[in-house]
Amino acid sequence: MKNIKNNISLIIILSIFVGCSDVVEFDPHDEYEVTEVDYLQTESDYETMAVSCYTPTQWLNQLVVIGDIASDNAVAGGENASDVVALQQIDDYTILTNNSTLEDLWKSAYEGVNRTNYLISYKDVNLLGETVEFDGKEALYGEVYFLRAYYYFNLVRMFGDVVLFTDHKLGLSDFGTLQRSPKEDVYAQIETDLLSAISVLPTSASQQGRVTKYAAQALLGKVYLYQEKFDEAASMLENVVNGPFSLVSNFDDIFLLEGENGPESVYEVQYSNGQPYYNWSGQTRGQGNYAVQQCGVRGLNGTAEMPYNAGWSTNLPTQDLAAAYEDGDQRKDATTFDVEAYATNNPDLGVTYQVAPYKNTDLYNKKYLPRKGQTSGQVELNYENNQRIIRYSDVLLMAAEANLRSSSPNASKAQGYLDQVRDRAFGDSDHRVTATVDAVWNERRLELAMEGDRFFDLVRTGQAATVLGSGYNPATNGLFPIPQNEIEISNLTQNDGY
Repeated sequence: MKNIKNNISLIIILSIFVGCSDVVEFDPHDEYEVTEVDYLQTESDYETMAVSCYTPTQWLNQLVVIGDIASDNAVAGGENASDVVALQQIDDYTILTNNSTLEDLWKSAYEGVNRTNYLISYKDVNLLGETVEFDGKEALYGEVYFLRAYYYFNLVRMFGDVVLFTDHKLGLSDFGTLQRSPKEDVYAQIETDLLSAISVLPTSASQQGRVTKYAAQALLGKVYLYQEKFDEAASMLENVVNGPFSLVSNFDDIFLLEGENGPESVYEVQYSNGQPYYNWSGQTRGQGNYAVQQCGVRGLNGTAEMPYNAGWSTNLPTQDLAAAYEDGDQRKDATTFDVEAYATNNPDLGVTYQVAPYKNTDLYNKKYLPRKGQTSGQVELNYENNQRIIRYSDVLLMAAEANLRSSSPNASKAQGYLDQVRDRAFGDSDHRVTATVDAVWNERRLELAMEGDRFFDLVRTGQAATVLGSGYNPATNGLFPIPQNEIEISNLTQNDGY
């Protein structure tokens, strides 16, 4: 993980001891150099395991993709109707219960839960009954609590009631024994974990990419907002608003490689390509950001001076999104890339490309457009672009909404927060609008487009059926189906509408 570790690889080996009086007891060291019993004996062991708890955050990159494809912001695109079928289903609201992308996200999030549970279960004593103390241990566990909350938050907003377990790492004996818990219980655990994280995390990270107290406060504010706990959200988000963050004047700069972990970055998932990944059977499992390749222009070519690489023409912004931006809003060109206009305006670059043959919108995702020099090895799998998960502008807009919808609304605060976002977008104070709930919701679409929040915002605010139209099935309550394998193997119930 970039700036934490370039290579995260940890396999915990479970040893089973079978003893009989007339046989020699099996010593796991006969076969393995290190077993689970040997682990977590030093500060380095705890540090390595904590870093491995971050790894599944990298595997969740498709959550950002579907958060816009499932909404009015983007379409699946691709080469034809049978290309990226899992995304086509989500785009068309014809989702099958064996959707491969949704199953992968489910597995990835639960791998994160498993890893964090393992480390939390040995916080006080390891398997040998020993206590390992070291400076910074509490703060390290603050990161782990944050990560478990992050995994469960993504599970609950995608699937609603999900399997909740916190006291151990799942083993074979758990299959078929666990059932889904009410989402209220899952949210309660998320809140508990984030409050635990906030109490011990530092306000600044020792290494780029590590979560801070502000990141935990911002995520908790978002969790409160999803539950319509507006008073709590306003109070929690105020901590972040008063923190060290500021808005970058040039919106486009945020998404450049040199813009990573910048002054408005509250939490980013870190990607790297120091050790290139080549496994096409597990595209999302590398340390590079697979989602970047997806949104590039198909067949793009040009002179050496052209900065962009070709891609697969999926996750295409809609013309409806582009039309939502007012004249002078710098976010439009930083979000929607018109390749035809680019070629026309840069004749010296000799730009050629293949028009997206399916669901073409004439637009591409500028925020994560693949660029030269930002990948290595197997090009498509190793882009090092971080995903911006919570930005300061997101916090300002969440705080504005929370203050408008709280039991004692504070329109003045909300107006100030919204003004900051609008002023940055236009480079002046002449485009301010009155801070209403609808105005804030609209601003969230414009500010955070193609960053994975739009569909979930529409669902949580009750706008999904109206905005998404007849293709959307309100019987699903905005939830995705529980993966079919989990239904069959673990005997879980399915969500309504599937």
